[in-house]
Amino acid sequence: MGKNKKLLFIVNVDWFFVSHRLPIAVEAIKRGYEVHIATTITDKNTILEKNGLIVHNLSMHRSRANISTLFELWNIMSVIRFVTPDVVNLVTIKPVLLGGIAAKLLKVPAVVSSISGLGYVFHSDGLISFIRRKLVLLFYYFALAHKNQKIIVQNAEDRLTLCKIRNDIYDKSILIPGSGIDLSLYSTTKNTLNPVTVLMASRLLSSKGVREFVQASRIIRRGNQSVRFVLAGGIDSSNPESITQSELNRWKSEGVVEILGYRNDMYNVISQASIVVLPSYYGEGLPKVLIEAAACGRVVITTDHPGCRDAVTTKTGILIPIKDSQALADAIQYLLLNPQKMLKMGQAGRLLAEQRYSIKKVCKTHIEIYQDLLMRAK
Repeated sequence: MGKNKKLLFIVNVDWFFVSHRLPIAVEAIKRGYEVHIATTITDKNTILEKNGLIVHNLSMHRSRANISTLFELWNIMSVIRFVTPDVVNLVTIKPVLLGGIAAKLLKVPAVVSSISGLGYVFHSDGLISFIRRKLVLLFYYFALAHKNQKIIVQNAEDRLTLCKIRNDIYDKSILIPGSGIDLSLYSTTKNTLNPVTVLMASRLLSSKGVREFVQASRIIRRGNQSVRFVLAGGIDSSNPESITQSELNRWKSEGVVEILGYRNDMYNVISQASIVVLPSYYGEGLPKVLIEAAACGRVVITTDHPGCRDAVTTKTGILIPIKDSQALADAIQYLLLNPQKMLKMGQAGRLLAEQRYSIKKVCKTHIEIYQDLLMRAK
């Protein structure tokens, strides 16, 4: 590859990169790339630097667009001018939109746009949401216009949605199901079913189905007090859809669910669960927690919704309608009455994870994308 090529990741926040993209960066470094990352720094700077990345602090607000968006665009352009990357990999919605425009304006040789879901704006109702959606589509039109660009999507519905924006999207895009996981870290453990533990692990947003989960737990526990319902995840105070601390306090005092808070040891959390649920109606890509659950040999209940339904088969999970706590309770009740079915579906989930979700495959595909784009840039 000659002198080391520069690869710049731009992502909204460091913890998301560490949990979803760090292995790709590490693999790129092994392949001789000089890897940079521009992101909002919370407490992951040491992890990034220990793994060999050159870190650039970039203040990115994940809330809705406002006047600060212009400053964020300017800051992204400043980082790109400073690094002079050969390849830019844009991750999450705002970096894809703003970074895509910046990369085109600054004539970056190659661009990878990693779209891990289209977000709530594509699955919300009302006039304001309609106007916001039209504005976002306009941004996508320009952000996905680079002549040497690869667009990574995680489910087929997102790909079709984007294809309506530009005629060249399909040829420029590739479907990679999820961010991948290290299967050696997520081994199957015995599901004791004593007691049955139902786990929901996600950001605590209303559109992730948190309130539906809590209501389903109320329904089940009326007739079966021995079932545990556990909620893992942190409050996302920068997101207007975030569950509030007062709600968590009320649920905790009611005894309807156990509140774990944010956890960075998902293997341990999932391995202690019997059933993993994600009743989301958020604009998901392919939720990582559903892949992790499969790798741990746990049956999944999730919504018949883009991204969520792509993470399961009829052998590994149960699909329910969105915003339907009764349907969630019914699906949980079905598994409670059929424990052998629960175990068998979990075992099938592990096989699915081995076939589709290995991080080694995801890293290999990304490196091939970078190399192909660099060859085209010559």
